[in-house]
Amino acid sequence: MRYMSRQPLARAVFVVGMSLLLIGGPIVSTVGAVDGGPSGEAVSDTLDETAQQTAQTSNQSSNETSDLPVEPPTSQPLPSYEEVRKPNDTEAKIELGKKLFFDPRLSDTGSISCNTCHNVMEGGDGSRTVGRGVHGQTGPRNSPTVWNAVFMSTQFWDGRADTLEAQAKGPITAGVEMGMPTSEAAMEKIRNNEGYVELYEDVYGGEDPVTLNNTVDAIAAYERTLITPNSSYDRYVRGDEDALTERQLNGMETFKELGCQGCHSGPAFNGPQWQMENGNGYYQKLGVYQGSNPQCDQYIDRYNLYADSGRAGVTGDSSDEHMFKVPTLRNVEHTAPYFHNGQVRTLENATKVMASCQVGQNISDQQAENVTAFMTSLTGQYPEQQMPRIPSRSGGEPMLPEDAGDASAPDTDDAASVGTPAETAAAQQTAEPQQAGVSGGSSDGSSPTSAAAFMMAAALLIALLAVAYAQRKR
Repeated sequence: MRYMSRQPLARAVFVVGMSLLLIGGPIVSTVGAVDGGPSGEAVSDTLDETAQQTAQTSNQSSNETSDLPVEPPTSQPLPSYEEVRKPNDTEAKIELGKKLFFDPRLSDTGSISCNTCHNVMEGGDGSRTVGRGVHGQTGPRNSPTVWNAVFMSTQFWDGRADTLEAQAKGPITAGVEMGMPTSEAAMEKIRNNEGYVELYEDVYGGEDPVTLNNTVDAIAAYERTLITPNSSYDRYVRGDEDALTERQLNGMETFKELGCQGCHSGPAFNGPQWQMENGNGYYQKLGVYQGSNPQCDQYIDRYNLYADSGRAGVTGDSSDEHMFKVPTLRNVEHTAPYFHNGQVRTLENATKVMASCQVGQNISDQQAENVTAFMTSLTGQYPEQQMPRIPSRSGGEPMLPEDAGDASAPDTDDAASVGTPAETAAAQQTAEPQQAGVSGGSSDGSSPTSAAAFMMAAALLIALLAVAYAQRKR
């Protein structure tokens, strides 16, 4: 330090270099951090393990909850995978479905897979306001979570698909999602890959097993495995009095007092859908108290909740205007932003909107925080997900032609799965301003690449100053 005090230039080098490093370090650590999300939760090693954990307590009566500190709104824990597994869901079929779910080559541009909008490495949704597909096109609706979708009696926000299989067909040819011109064009891509053909033959047999129906059958088999049992709430209703925190218990009381279980009941907190026959949807009008509660009216305007006609767009029935499928509350803390248009960023605000518009009660910040704390108890154990190896196409005709994605795919397919171009434009015009930073990088738009460039520039400046100092010393 005595030496530096005698050398002003050396001191300048030291001060400038350390300042740049102190500034740059937090930037790199911030933009390079990975959101913990579900990975921070206890995750079971295998589906079998979660089934065993469920079975260990399944003999306890789910109705014997009178001795618990707070009576739960529903006494049923989330069923395990073994309880919903179909007899023909073999391991080979599930693995084929998983490969197809993760394979972006089934899209027109080779850039969009099922997992793009339903990220099972996180909350099973897209973490965006609305889904984004090929050519950067977006739809008007938020991507629902695929976790626990097996407990839904219909799929999509408007319930236009009766089954998981029917839902899986839509995005393949939707112009604003995977964008293939026809489903047959997608199947031809698969047939050109010998590795895939062998897998289809092993699972389905027959002369030409690569069909659209077999493809979505395999994808649905994989999606049925995406169940998150053994949440702290599940342990609570099985008799573990210490499973919930005091704040979660208070929030559960508030949840019941508000009447939230009027819609969000049952083991998946999505009403009776888990017991309903596929195709029989369970819907609720968004804004029951619209017109009678000024606070609800403000929320509808602020978040543009009525730009989408909801179920009426499917049925053509005016009585279905702004009717939407009741979503699950399982893992809801991991599926922001909220509502069909993804306009509400936080779970606390979503709770306030629902309280004002669905049960006619304007709640305080404290009440919203307590209910939110309770809803975190509905986050279950995510079965471990590993990226699958997809069949290679080395040599021969590629699955992706050289001009793949040069022209935009049509938006007119009857299976379009996120909405019309007009609805898309309306949703984009009303997007919440601060939502721009949700989908990637940091909230101010920086990225790991820009941070690395900053650090390189800082190192270069230090080096130049050091050289200048050496030259002057000579």
